[in-house]
Amino acid sequence: MTNTLTAAPLAAAPATRTLLTAGALAGPLFLTAGLLQGLAREGFDFSRNAISQLALGDAGWIQTANFLLAGILVLAGAAGLHQALRNRPGGTWAPRLIAVFGASFLLSSAFEADPGAGFPVGAPEDRVTELSAHGTVHMVGGSVGYLALCAAFLVLARHFAATGRRGWAIASRLMPLGVLAGFAGSGATVMAFTAGAALGLAWLSTVAVRLSA
Repeated sequence: MTNTLTAAPLAAAPATRTLLTAGALAGPLFLTAGLLQGLAREGFDFSRNAISQLALGDAGWIQTANFLLAGILVLAGAAGLHQALRNRPGGTWAPRLIAVFGASFLLSSAFEADPGAGFPVGAPEDRVTELSAHGTVHMVGGSVGYLALCAAFLVLARHFAATGRRGWAIASRLMPLGVLAGFAGSGATVMAFTAGAALGLAWLSTVAVRLSA
C-alpha cells in the first residue's frame, strides 16, 4: 500500500479550487492596483515610497480597499489550502500561517502607514524616522504577516518534499531568503522592500495555482 506521506496529492475539489484561485489572485491584483496608483498619484515615487503609503491622501481609500480585498482573498486561499492539504504533511500549519498573512492585510487596511519621503504632497521630504501609533501597528502587523508567510513556505516545502516534488520543495525553502533579503535592503532603498514583498506574493500565487491543479 502506498505510504500516505509520499502519495501524490489528490485532485482538488471544485470548491477547493475556487478558494485556491482566490488566493492566487490576491498578489497579482494587489500589486497591479498598487502599480497603477503609484503611476497616477502625484508625488509618489517607487524609489522612495512604499505601496502602503498610497492609503494616505484624498484617494487613499483605493489602497485601503486594495488591502481589504487582498486580505479577504488570502484568507480564502488559506481555507482552500486547509482543504487541499487535509491530513497531509503541512496541512495543519501552512493554512494557519497563511491566514495570519491574510489578517495582516486587513490590519493594514485599518491602520495607515505614516506619511514621509514627500508623500502625500506636502509631507516631509525625509523618510519616516518616528512612527505614530497607527504607523507602528501597520509596520508590526505587516512584519508579523510576512514572517508568517515565510514560515508557511518552509512548512509547504515539507509537503512538497513528502510528495516527491523536490524542485518545489527547494524553491519554497529559498523564497523566504529572497523575501527577507529584500526587507533587509529596505534601509538602502524602498524598492528592495517592495521587491521582497512582491516575491512573497508571487510565490504564494504560484503555490496556490499548483495545489489547485
